[in-house]
Amino acid sequence: MRRYIRALLLCTVFAVFSGLYVYSRLLYSDVPVGGHGPKKVFIPPRVPGGRRGSADKTGPRSSHWYNRYIMRQKGQVETGVGGSVHSRPDPPMHLAVVACGERLEETLTMIKSAVLFSIKQLSLHIFAEDQLHASFMEALESWPDFIRSRFNYTVYSISFPSENAVEWKKLFKPCASQRLFLPLLLKDVDSVVYVDSDILFLQPVDRLWAFLSRFNSSQLAAMAPEHEEPRIAWYNRFARHPFYGRTGINSGVMLMNMTRMRSMFFKNDMTAVGLRWEELLMPLLQKYKLNITWGDQDLLNIIFHHNSECLLEFPCQWNYRPDHCIYGSNCASAEEDGINILHGNRGVYHDQKQPAFRAVYEAIQKYPFGSDPVTTLLEPLKEELLKTTHTYCGKAHPLFTKRLAHSLANVNRKAPRGR
Repeated sequence: MRRYIRALLLCTVFAVFSGLYVYSRLLYSDVPVGGHGPKKVFIPPRVPGGRRGSADKTGPRSSHWYNRYIMRQKGQVETGVGGSVHSRPDPPMHLAVVACGERLEETLTMIKSAVLFSIKQLSLHIFAEDQLHASFMEALESWPDFIRSRFNYTVYSISFPSENAVEWKKLFKPCASQRLFLPLLLKDVDSVVYVDSDILFLQPVDRLWAFLSRFNSSQLAAMAPEHEEPRIAWYNRFARHPFYGRTGINSGVMLMNMTRMRSMFFKNDMTAVGLRWEELLMPLLQKYKLNITWGDQDLLNIIFHHNSECLLEFPCQWNYRPDHCIYGSNCASAEEDGINILHGNRGVYHDQKQPAFRAVYEAIQKYPFGSDPVTTLLEPLKEELLKTTHTYCGKAHPLFTKRLAHSLANVNRKAPRGR
């Protein structure tokens, strides 16, 4: 009789543990419904002082490393000292970037500037070629705990509609048109800030994120104009397709309410009825591909030409490029309040054509986390900028550090004390 009782007990224990195992596999399964979508790896923020989790231990040694989607919902209900229950934290700000080719270090410097100055938690969405995944994860996981605790990140494979993948990938620059598909790929994300890899935040992302609250009922995206001065603008002089406003828009910094984008029927010049975002992109490319120069940015200009009520235009200080100073300063908002976001397009971080832009990039890239930001970043940068006054952009050097100085003061207050 005892033998039967022991056997029954062992079977019961085995069944309980089997059930728990199956439940855990279902809960953390990485197989999306339908089996489609880009491969992705989610890494939660690291708790300061804590050890690395299982995501870090898999490493590139595992042949299935990239196929994993490690999802951990942290902080939904946190228990404090004495068992007290704290309120749910604010939802994170979502920041997306696309990196292909030789853009690894540039993208990491952009992320560094975003994390360094931001106040609220960041959720990063990094779309990159598969051979860059390990390098991104290795670099981000090497950052100190007090920095890693400020953000989580997901690394995705580049993903285009299979029937036109080659055409989309080669449009303008490698992988640049990936941004057009963010509303379709990040289906569970309501809103996102998209930035090019050559962006540097000189102000907290929070201030850009706040533009979402300024959207009226019809607006679903925000971008800055391509030019402030029509006499030197590109679109109104050379474009062979419709474009937004007087001088077009620049898509290097783009704030999107993707919930609205997914539900909107967009007016267009191809059909008498509105088309959803996913229905619009390919027909638009087929119609205008022989007339567009700047790829996906031109397609966005065409879309918002026909749907101008859907776009909020933010000032040029949120997307400050060499065009704003190369022939003399022409960004009024930056002249008044300084530069909030620096956009080093045309490779100016990596050549000598615009040394003022390169000086800011190298100052942030070389800044060691935890050191005094004034003495190790701001003051050396001001000295370097004084060497660039032989250029028009260098003559405007006070604009490059005005907002940055305020941001670095906050970094000083957030820096950890002691060890």
